[in-house]
Amino acid sequence: MQVEAQYDRSKDLKRWQFILLGLQHAFTMFGATVLVPYLTGIPVNLALFTAGVGTLIFHAVTKWKVPVFLGSSFAYISPMIAVTLYYLNNAGYEYDDIQKALSEGIDLAPMLGYATGAIIIAGVVKILIGYIIKLIGIRRFEKLFPPVVSGTMIMLIGLILSPVAVEMASTNWTVALISLGVAVFARLYLKGINRLVPVIWGIVAGYITAAILGEVSFTNLTGATWVSAPEFIMPKFSLFAISVIVPVAIAPSIEHFGDIFAVSAIAGKKFYEDPGMHRTLMGDGIATATAGILGGPACTTYSENTGVLAITKVFNPWVMRIAAIFAIVLSFIPKVGALVQSIPQSVMGGIEFLLFGMIASIGIKTLVQNKVKLDGKNLIVAALMLVSGLGGVRLEIGNFVLQGLGLAAVVGFSANLIFSLTKASDD
Repeated sequence: MQVEAQYDRSKDLKRWQFILLGLQHAFTMFGATVLVPYLTGIPVNLALFTAGVGTLIFHAVTKWKVPVFLGSSFAYISPMIAVTLYYLNNAGYEYDDIQKALSEGIDLAPMLGYATGAIIIAGVVKILIGYIIKLIGIRRFEKLFPPVVSGTMIMLIGLILSPVAVEMASTNWTVALISLGVAVFARLYLKGINRLVPVIWGIVAGYITAAILGEVSFTNLTGATWVSAPEFIMPKFSLFAISVIVPVAIAPSIEHFGDIFAVSAIAGKKFYEDPGMHRTLMGDGIATATAGILGGPACTTYSENTGVLAITKVFNPWVMRIAAIFAIVLSFIPKVGALVQSIPQSVMGGIEFLLFGMIASIGIKTLVQNKVKLDGKNLIVAALMLVSGLGGVRLEIGNFVLQGLGLAAVVGFSANLIFSLTKASDD
């Protein structure tokens, strides 16, 4: 896949401006990162801590080169809940809902330990897949993901996420459109550092509007303490938990390829070659295993932050590391975290209209830039990927589920491989 060199605006920035851009990335990742612990019962400040630590680990493994943020993975929500409820019921309780158990004061840490123990193994699986990629070599790996496959994968990242933006924005379209409008205005018409922080301007404008309309709840803010250390959970191991959670690691590993292709296309650097896809996946795996050891949710690369890169064109990985430091600091200051958490969904929905749309557009740009001839076998490969990725198709084998981007990637490289070996027509 060819990538076009991009001018990195970070060369024009001062140190304090990097902090502001890092804060912007922290705002962007916050909503998704805290939603996972809310649904699974893991303490929110623990999830923020493991996201920050996981991101720094990823950067160290990838030689400090790749501008990526690792937040809580949504792929593991259902299996984590299943494992927790299984051991909760084994302990003599009768619950089929995590939130109900939490509201009645049940300590879920002993049950969550089995889920986080399995997450450690899931991280090891990612590391092993990364090692396999290293063994087969980047050139052979690239042949499995030619531009028609990688470009369509990037496009699908934005398209698959777009319903999330619409759902969040629909909670209050007035607030969402003001957030979106201010962010677009800041990006296109403001100058200097203001042009590089459109997400912050959009969030501020949307938040003020929502507060005026009575859409902001300060309940959690008043109840939150100023200082509190993350509550770590001791991991436990069982064959049941491993059998439910570990197979899930395959799908995020495949989706990881699309995320790295997207970051490479946006930044104009072949990160899948240097430091290499094997290193990025191993970094993801080590971060996930570390999160499991500490009792947090699995880590994954965040497309929301990739969208911010596309808007700002500031590709220096330091902005992500600063966001990681913010996440760690927030994990010790629940009051500030509660303030950020009070941002209404409609505000972030408006912002995500722009972020996810930018990623889909980058996918189209990748196809054009690589002069992909959408005819013959390429047209069919793209068609199969789009339908399998967007059509709601699910491949289920036991606890293993492949859908969305992961399924589209498998369909894409399988179809391309078959068409190439059988010398299918390009016309």
